[in-house]
Amino acid sequence: MGLVSPLPAPPVAAAPGPDETWDLDGGWAWVYYGAGNGGLVRPLVLSDGFDSGPSLLDHIWDGWNGQGFPFFSELLARGRSLVIIGYAERSASILDNAEVAIEAILKTIRNQPDRNGGLVVGGYSMGGLITRYALAKMEFEGEDHQTATYFSYDTPHRGAWIPISVQAFAHYSKDLNSAFSDQVNSPAARQMLWRHIETVEDKPAEDPLRTEFLAELRRVGSWPSRPRKIGVANGAGNGTGNQDVPGDAALRCPGVLFNETALYIQASGAHQLVAELRSILHVSKDVYTDGFPEGDGAPGGQLPTFKLIADALNQVVSGNAELFYPDTCFIPTVSAVAIRDIGTNDGLYANVDNLPSSESELDEFQCASTNEGHIRMTPEHGKWLLERLSA
Repeated sequence: MGLVSPLPAPPVAAAPGPDETWDLDGGWAWVYYGAGNGGLVRPLVLSDGFDSGPSLLDHIWDGWNGQGFPFFSELLARGRSLVIIGYAERSASILDNAEVAIEAILKTIRNQPDRNGGLVVGGYSMGGLITRYALAKMEFEGEDHQTATYFSYDTPHRGAWIPISVQAFAHYSKDLNSAFSDQVNSPAARQMLWRHIETVEDKPAEDPLRTEFLAELRRVGSWPSRPRKIGVANGAGNGTGNQDVPGDAALRCPGVLFNETALYIQASGAHQLVAELRSILHVSKDVYTDGFPEGDGAPGGQLPTFKLIADALNQVVSGNAELFYPDTCFIPTVSAVAIRDIGTNDGLYANVDNLPSSESELDEFQCASTNEGHIRMTPEHGKWLLERLSA
């Protein structure tokens, strides 16, 4: 099981071969010239996001071209070039992977036949944070990034949400397989999660790595100032959540291995039970939160987190888990469009459609019509992005 996808990732169709592959210090860039081009022309530089292990080109291509809308094909058909940045370790520090992004941006500039600026640089999920910091750092250090437009796609500008119940279960079950717990405790997860626990015994809090990352982001100016900044949220903009009912059980385990374990939908208020952890391998543990908002059901880009856990348990022994709510909010809408903080229900459930767009730290943004899967490329978003890249 994993936070954003099963571990290991299931196979998908192969991506078309790139025109060039650049080896970078800590990653790669896959380069596609675009229709009618013999080299880089009006490039879009796209950063991969969070997961475990190295970036997988096939999965990136499948996600943004093989499902809801063929964004890459449409982009290349219009004569634009595409540079996809991948990382040797996607769960490494955002600050470290930003250095890979900077190297890719500089190499893109050097390899343009007509070096007249006008790059489009951004990323999806955590990739939007990586490129946001990379461009801001380049400006702070006096480096010309030649970027006209920065874009983010369901990026946790104000923090990401993973239920404390899920984090606790990851650590509680690590003796069986530590990959899930390791992912929760990776540098990147610690930096982007609004609240984090390192062990099942911990009290939820902002992780020191997140505190340090936010301070470093402020040091370099928080945002790049020169590019136009646009963004997309996979969450609804009308303040409507995903129908998770606070306090209800998301899943229960009647099976032998975790018999009587239950994970609950986050409720607000003091001393809220979020997990009853039971196992033949460990002593029982109940997990509580204090003063949390109802983040599991908030409007935002969704992950099938509870379903991933249930599926993994039922693959071991059928009937190990009963699932009641498959999804949880991962990137709250207000975080993706940088318009409200996510520490309260008023912030999380704000009706963004009714707020002045000037309150956002982005120059322009689009929210989804309804809550969608995190980083899902849809016709609604794909056409919106292409229109702004053609302006």
